[in-house]
Amino acid sequence: MPINYDTDLNPAQAAAVLHESGPLLVIAGAGSGKTRTIVYRLARLVEQGTQPENILLLTFTRKASQEMLARASHLLHRGLSQASGGTFHSFAYSQLRRFANFAGYGNGFTIMDRSDATGLVKEARERLALGKGDKAFPKRDTLLEIVSKARNKERDVDQVVAAEYIHLLPYAEDLSRIAGEYAALKKAHALLDYDDLLFELERLLVAEPQVLAQVTARWRHVMVDEYQDTNLVQARLVKLLAGEERNVCAVGDDAQSIYAFRGANVANILAFGQTFPGAAIVRLEQNYRSTQPILDLTNRILENAREKYDKHLFTERADGALPEVVRTISDASQARAVMEKLSELRRDHALHEIAVLFRAGFQSYPLELELNKLGVPFQKFGGIRFTEAAHIKDVLAFLRLAVNPADLSAWRRALELVRGIGPKTALAVAQAAITGDGATLAKHAKKRPALAEILALIERLRAERPEPRRALDLAIGFYTPILMELHPDDHPRRQQGLDELMGLSAPYRDLESFLADVSLENPGEEEQAGREDALVLSTIHSAKGLEWPAVMIIDLVEDRFPSRRALQKPEDLDEERRLMYVACTRARDRLVLFVPESIYIRHLERHEPVRPSPFVLELPRECYQEVREGFGGRLSAVPGPGERPARLDASLAPRRDEPGQSATPVNGAAARMGFCTHKIYGRGKIIEHIAPDKYRVNFQNFGLKVIVAQYLEMEDA
Repeated sequence: MPINYDTDLNPAQAAAVLHESGPLLVIAGAGSGKTRTIVYRLARLVEQGTQPENILLLTFTRKASQEMLARASHLLHRGLSQASGGTFHSFAYSQLRRFANFAGYGNGFTIMDRSDATGLVKEARERLALGKGDKAFPKRDTLLEIVSKARNKERDVDQVVAAEYIHLLPYAEDLSRIAGEYAALKKAHALLDYDDLLFELERLLVAEPQVLAQVTARWRHVMVDEYQDTNLVQARLVKLLAGEERNVCAVGDDAQSIYAFRGANVANILAFGQTFPGAAIVRLEQNYRSTQPILDLTNRILENAREKYDKHLFTERADGALPEVVRTISDASQARAVMEKLSELRRDHALHEIAVLFRAGFQSYPLELELNKLGVPFQKFGGIRFTEAAHIKDVLAFLRLAVNPADLSAWRRALELVRGIGPKTALAVAQAAITGDGATLAKHAKKRPALAEILALIERLRAERPEPRRALDLAIGFYTPILMELHPDDHPRRQQGLDELMGLSAPYRDLESFLADVSLENPGEEEQAGREDALVLSTIHSAKGLEWPAVMIIDLVEDRFPSRRALQKPEDLDEERRLMYVACTRARDRLVLFVPESIYIRHLERHEPVRPSPFVLELPRECYQEVREGFGGRLSAVPGPGERPARLDASLAPRRDEPGQSATPVNGAAARMGFCTHKIYGRGKIIEHIAPDKYRVNFQNFGLKVIVAQYLEMEDA
């Protein structure tokens, strides 16, 4: 039975599927049936007489190509085993094998896996005698990562280091030498890593016209999935494979190009029309995932992109709840607000149907703490779990010892941070500390000054018993040089996690309660595998390609989303905008955006006001329902346009009185120089009333602040 393309496809999908010949670019908006379009086009080509062996389907995972070919086979009621489908790398490998003599590999070559490649990088470093005895020198995994990035982005190693590994800049010259030695070793031993496969195939096709002619004669139609994720060499390979007939169909979405850190180049899809003049462009804009209110918001996010293919997502699901923008008092209270919203969402959705997304892994730490406290199961994807991070455990060990000097495991963890102390010595020193064996402690401390410093820190914490925030400040200050030595490759990322830990400690007044909460363990990842009652926590990069009925996105403020580095370059800000678009389009029915009004700044030891993400500021008010957190932690909807007026600009920011405002002594308790309490700043003395609804308050650790009344709890006179 012939396939009915008119009834099975919407008009845009049909236009892409029925396109006859020549270059075709399909801009497939999120949730627009991209895979369905590719499957039907595969079937259409065969139905129109193209032999399966003349079709090449390039994808980014083998599973994707296998699924597409299987679905096309089902449509045609015949096998498509002769069609070629797979990743760029697997295709390159097969062609280098096929034309080994032309490629200069007549005697064979070996493909290295990651383990082989890291071993060879290590050998290159050792041959050059670089970094010997220098614990801060990048480890071999990071060396390979830098070399691979430089290759994929086709940039010099020192350029990659300056842009993405600035803390390793002193080693840039050495890293360049290692990259050169690594390349020489590969060539000498006929070894190729995954990156080499693509470049070697390109070299072969350019250098050997007869090989290129055979390849393009074999594959008359080339289809490429996720074209927005191609790097520079992949795009050049596509152009070579298209040949003179130029029967290439690229499918992708410029708005979902979020992997620049891996080498993906959004310019490939944006410049498709210049690469293939006369190319047809079809836009898939009908969405089959989200409600129209969610799509209205995501359309607005893309409006201010510098370079893009214009598209307007729409759906037949016209009804649905407005997305919500929840403005919380701080990043600390944000986690509690997420829990309140979670309780509401669970009335309509199972736990596994709800996802919390974030820009960076450390941003979920406060939420993980709340989930652990309440025993809510969760699974985390992308970024390490709060309770599993080595640097978090290291710092907490000092605090544990301040509370319980007999904590053997904490002693071991703290002591093994000292160079030269292994498990055996750590056990001996720990036992001496627990039993009060001063002579043994003195003997070991004399040999290792760092040990004496650790013992002094623990003794100080035990004697002073400071509040958790102060205790962490002391512990992190001591630990930071150790962190840089233990983790030279990624200590800036880990430092962000420690700063987040400091923020978590702000509401606590004693070490015992703080440690009790952060030590509560959520069931392990393995234990939760396959469970259907676990909340999903995920970085946005890990969430691409997935969807949930309800999605919450947290930390939508400057410096966090977009990241601080992205604010410095227009192209990086564009990618952050696309990341926001990807996050929002994961939602089917409910979308909730969280915007803290202040975040904890560790070096200032306090919360400071912060600007909302520009992606939120750009949204028209009619696109969302605004919700604010009140002093008691309750969330309340704010009236929208045309409804009862409400003050929407309440801020925790200290500022001068606006012109025209009167400052008068407050009546009642305040007139008697009364006191109040604020959720972040603590207890303060009321100085004056600023009509109509603000107070000037002097907080002991923060000075004068002007605060809206709803955020203050007044003490009885």
